[in-house]
Amino acid sequence: MRVVEVNLGKRSYQIFVERGSIEHVGRCVADYGFRGRCFLITNETVGQIYARLVEQSLAEEGFTVKTIEVEDSERVKSLSAVEHLYREAYNFGLDRSSPVIALGGGVVGDLSGFMAATYMRGLPFFQVPTSLLAQVDSSVGGKVAVNYFVKNLIGCFYQPRAVIIDPATLDSLPAREFRAGMGEVIKYGVIWDAEFFGFLDTNSDKIKNLDPVSVEKIICRACEIKSEIVSRDEMDYGIRGILNLGHTFGHALEAAGGFEGIKHGEAVAAGICIAARISVMLGLLSEKDEASIKGLVKKYGLPFSIPGKINCDYLVEVMTKDKKNKGGLISVILPTTIGRVEYIELKPEEIGHLLRKTMFLNEG
Repeated sequence: MRVVEVNLGKRSYQIFVERGSIEHVGRCVADYGFRGRCFLITNETVGQIYARLVEQSLAEEGFTVKTIEVEDSERVKSLSAVEHLYREAYNFGLDRSSPVIALGGGVVGDLSGFMAATYMRGLPFFQVPTSLLAQVDSSVGGKVAVNYFVKNLIGCFYQPRAVIIDPATLDSLPAREFRAGMGEVIKYGVIWDAEFFGFLDTNSDKIKNLDPVSVEKIICRACEIKSEIVSRDEMDYGIRGILNLGHTFGHALEAAGGFEGIKHGEAVAAGICIAARISVMLGLLSEKDEASIKGLVKKYGLPFSIPGKINCDYLVEVMTKDKKNKGGLISVILPTTIGRVEYIELKPEEIGHLLRKTMFLNEG
């Protein structure tokens, strides 16, 4: 077993990475001193594969389990879905010592975490991420949220008690979902670790073929990087902002499709390439490094351009609603070299001008 520490004082927790650990979720939760009723939240797809296994492990430790399956879609991250979970929790008799366990990808984790954070002012929360994107990103750091007009507008910081990662769950993950998760993995190399970026490049065939050693390495290294950043800036007032590389553009692209049609990791990958191109245009990044970034994105079969016609004005409008903005300026993270990025603020009209000059967008 590999263990990654997230050091946040009284809110510190551990990320456990071990093949086969999904069979022992109950033991892990029980080791934290919890007993009695618990909530298991999953989606229809993941639930069919793993819910019974996790339910059995919880029952063996004496838990009475209520399993809730939600829609396997970004649409489920809504206030109405949270209200449904509140009703189920109330009817089941959860109390403040009842653990909530998120079994699934980023959508399940965000929704479950927001419900756990707000019901009775906070229930103990465990993440059991089953997608690559959730394992390397959304399950770590305590950001939980639902969508409201734009992505993740309503949310809070609420750290899990533990994150239990079983890399073997990726064996049942659709190929497109794995590729999408690589968008977030590549981000870590670009923002923090040039050596890791190189590992992703030279070992791409092994990673794409789910070589167990290589996959475990990328999960652990991504978690280590995010943990180090989050430990320095839990509430996202400073350095944690660099984790948004590709996200300002990516979230706008997701919204352009009504949160459907493009996966989050795909949007992030395209957003990273847009950020790299704009950074070159501003004289912050070399064309050689841009080519390396774009080449790695392409190597993993991720989008580096946006197909079809995209309304540039609409993208800018969505970006102006981003919760990271201040004073009417749009906040973006741009790479300056592989392993380092810079935070800048631009006027909406400046963003629009730069986007129109890139090779990525067509006027619509």
